[in-house]
Amino acid sequence: MEPNVRTLLSDAGIQIRSTAREYRPSISLPAVETKLMKPQNIVEMLAIGRRDVGFAGADWVEEMDVELVELLDTELDPVRVVAAAPGELLAKGKLPRRRLTVASEYEHLTLKWIKRRKVKADFVRSFGATEVFPPEDADVIVDNTATGATLEANGLEIIDTLCVSSTRFYANPGAMDDSTKRARIEALTMLLRSVLDARRRVMVEVNASTEKLERVVDCLPCMREVTVAPLYGNSGFAIKAAVPKSELATVIPAVKAAGGTDIIVTRISQIVA
Repeated sequence: MEPNVRTLLSDAGIQIRSTAREYRPSISLPAVETKLMKPQNIVEMLAIGRRDVGFAGADWVEEMDVELVELLDTELDPVRVVAAAPGELLAKGKLPRRRLTVASEYEHLTLKWIKRRKVKADFVRSFGATEVFPPEDADVIVDNTATGATLEANGLEIIDTLCVSSTRFYANPGAMDDSTKRARIEALTMLLRSVLDARRRVMVEVNASTEKLERVVDCLPCMREVTVAPLYGNSGFAIKAAVPKSELATVIPAVKAAGGTDIIVTRISQIVA
């Protein structure tokens, strides 16, 4: 989580510099104090009002069952919190009816899942490396996974998904009630969102003759309207549009086929709508 958050802040023009006190890096925002903590502790500090804003996984907010203001879903570090069990324990993908032992770091989520699934089970708290518990010390685990590769490597099959999570930017509700703090928090959120929006798009620049202008413009998905400007000597038009990166492979051939020339694609750093 930390490397992606550092990169996000840096791309927003906010510099984080580590000092001799590694857990308290400096930040290039005036009158702002930063601290590195585990996501669970960040959630706790926000919940009790010791900190105003912080980055944490949505899984830990749900696990700790606290009320925070979600300012932004960065969609970074996506994971699922899943229940998994050894394949040999399952019968057609289902758990046996006997009493089971379920191990997890997520006590609240796991107990809710046990109740919802009406599983007869004892809960065991794990402190990392939950996947090593089965089969000797637990029948089922509840853990987070990005790809499922670690679970598969340990002979475990996913049987249920409890929640979907990613790195999100949260605020303590009390901070949002303070008008001065709220203004600064919203400004910071806007900067971060501008980077995330820019990562999803690229700037496409293309020239077109007067006769082919409308055809080329019709090929360009954009945020609102494309920007069109006359070329020197009135020899045609220059067109610019912020195009979703995911559509680029179909957009460029379509623009070319419509008569677009001199097509340039450039990376966008920030987009503020």
